[in-house]
Amino acid sequence: MNDIVTRLRTAGCVFAEDEASLLTDAASSPSDLESMVDRRVGGEPLEQIVGWAEFCGLRIAVEPTVFVPRRRTEFLVQHASSLVSSGGVVVDLCCGSGAIGVATVAGMSEFELYAADIDLAAVQCARRNVEPVGGQVFQGDLYDALPARIRGQVDVLLVNAPYVPTEDIGMMPPEARDHEARVALDGGSDGLEIHRRVARDASTWLRPGGHVLIETSVRQAATTERLLADAGLTTRVEHSDEVDGTVAVGRRPLSSASGADQ
Repeated sequence: MNDIVTRLRTAGCVFAEDEASLLTDAASSPSDLESMVDRRVGGEPLEQIVGWAEFCGLRIAVEPTVFVPRRRTEFLVQHASSLVSSGGVVVDLCCGSGAIGVATVAGMSEFELYAADIDLAAVQCARRNVEPVGGQVFQGDLYDALPARIRGQVDVLLVNAPYVPTEDIGMMPPEARDHEARVALDGGSDGLEIHRRVARDASTWLRPGGHVLIETSVRQAATTERLLADAGLTTRVEHSDEVDGTVAVGRRPLSSASGADQ
């Protein structure tokens, strides 16, 4: 164990002792452990190596190349959970592992959960997390992947779409840049290409009074919010200094005369 800790620490792992323990517990044999340590020393995310990530107190399955859920995204889940009640329809768009949707419905007795991603590896991983709780996962490009029958019925639309500008990808930590699918990171020239597409059609999928929540950055938040407002939604931005999480929230008005409703 001491040798593993030393190797991990030398490779720059801040929590080397904890990581050594997790790798040891996950390994099925000494040779498997050696391979896992080599992968971690080589920069692969710990979560992809051990096969899971902790998110909102849940163990979420994570596979190679699939986006690893971040702690800051728990802030989005907190807000989403307060906006949907039992029996609600929840959609996790650009779902990655499906962590956001699963965490949002975790305290609900009844719900409909739908998750979608364009990346096949993410879809296969999400099915391991979403289907056991009774949800469904679809592959496709944004709303095109969703079943038409839920159009206009969604209570909360959860979106952690890529929002890193293309030219900034090279400055991301190697764990993300080299080991997560590019499609899960690259948000286009200004990082907001997917946000524009999500905002444009959100109101047609939300029920009256339904909400869309888009994770964004402090720098981009005003623009993301404006995209939602331009699509006819009432909007606000929420931020957490504790986890550095920022969420743009849009609400479909109850009627054409209720645009000021919150």
